[in-house]
Amino acid sequence: MKQGKIWGATDEFFRNAIVSAHYLEIKKNGYSSKHRHAHKFNVFYVISGELEITIWRDRGMKDVTVVKEGGVTGVSPGFYHRFKGLTDVRCVEIYQVILQEPDIERCDHGGTET
Repeated sequence: MKQGKIWGATDEFFRNAIVSAHYLEIKKNGYSSKHRHAHKFNVFYVISGELEITIWRDRGMKDVTVVKEGGVTGVSPGFYHRFKGLTDVRCVEIYQVILQEPDIERCDHGGTET
């Protein structure tokens, strides 16, 4: 479902239990909110244009990456980040949920019967 945003538009075209994929159209100088995801890893694949990704690391340090046509970059869960179109941008954004370990709660330890 295509959703209009102040910076452009996003359209989710695939989703399952651990991955979702979105087609983004970002206007030149359009940018997202500064945000973070608790459990999602973001991957950006740029189809056309130039996309700037800013990540705020520990102690407020900023990491700025410019991704051009055919390039890929990612953002790990827990880090504030923002994307900005340096030109009009078409890209794919993939969200992958990071499974948290341990992922099992045991009621007993199992065993064998005689």
